[in-house]
Amino acid sequence: MPAKTSDFQVKQKQLNDDIKNGVFKPCYLICGEEAYLRYQNRDKLLKALSADASSMNFTRYEGDGINPLEIIDMAETMPFLADKRVLLIEDSGFFKNGCPELAEYLKSPAESAVIIFVEKDLDKRKDIYKALSKTGFEISCDVQDDQMLIRWILSRVTSEGKNISPGAASFFLERVGTDMSNISTEIEKLVCYCMDRDRITEEDIEAVCANWLTSRIFAMTDAIVERNQKRAIDLYYDLLALKEPPAKILALITRQFNIMLQVKEMTDNRRDKGSIASALKIAPFLVGKYQNWARGYSNQELLDALELCASNDEAVKTGKLDYVISVEMVIIKCTTVKKVV
Repeated sequence: MPAKTSDFQVKQKQLNDDIKNGVFKPCYLICGEEAYLRYQNRDKLLKALSADASSMNFTRYEGDGINPLEIIDMAETMPFLADKRVLLIEDSGFFKNGCPELAEYLKSPAESAVIIFVEKDLDKRKDIYKALSKTGFEISCDVQDDQMLIRWILSRVTSEGKNISPGAASFFLERVGTDMSNISTEIEKLVCYCMDRDRITEEDIEAVCANWLTSRIFAMTDAIVERNQKRAIDLYYDLLALKEPPAKILALITRQFNIMLQVKEMTDNRRDKGSIASALKIAPFLVGKYQNWARGYSNQELLDALELCASNDEAVKTGKLDYVISVEMVIIKCTTVKKVV
């Protein structure tokens, strides 16, 4: 997977410092594709601010159709026997579609309120985003790269009193996918399964963990390599029906092509499967699968596929393309390239 340029780790530390010190910004925007991190940061903020359903100073809004003037009126209402009034606004669409009333209000929000926005999608060109960026704090909870996820898996397993090798953690990630909520659930299952043992092995992972996401991604990649366009598109829409974000699917396709290119180059240099698996930190049995896939492409075609993925991702982020369509374009392009004989 290409190196991330996200500043998530820096922003996460800043948010943790706000919570630790009890010094809060007037408004927060928690956004990004990784739902687990969005909700985790939302809940940490709410807990630190003593905001729950029973509090007279907490109000929650959700979905489109929210009246921004009602939010402003509530934010201007002084809290009752407390320092702060807390407003939680989730999935409003304000940061994607714009909201001139809140954009103007957030330029100088009430000091007695903390407004927390939790949004999956946003457009940084909107005035409301620009206003919040100046007076508040924004953290983008992006899909994390493999190295970070493996470190997180090792940490979570250790906190449960178990051990797992980096190789087994990598195999686990290949099997369950990169969704952190799913990873957390699968770790809980593994810990229960290995209750009488300290170490979690690849055999345990094979026995316990569902392979639903990875198997579909592998099947889709297989269809792409075989130039089976209809099957690849059908599998793509199956993943969308399972609520998999297009951004995550594109990241996984990119990752697969990236691994294929590296496997092809190392195979051409006569590296054995064991050393390839070690260098790429993937399970040894996967090397043969990647080698078979890579035979259907020249090095230049794999480089072109990676460039296509990157350019379409950039086009989405700059508002030139829709994510669903952009991934479909990648699949169509990669299944119509002339096959290397």
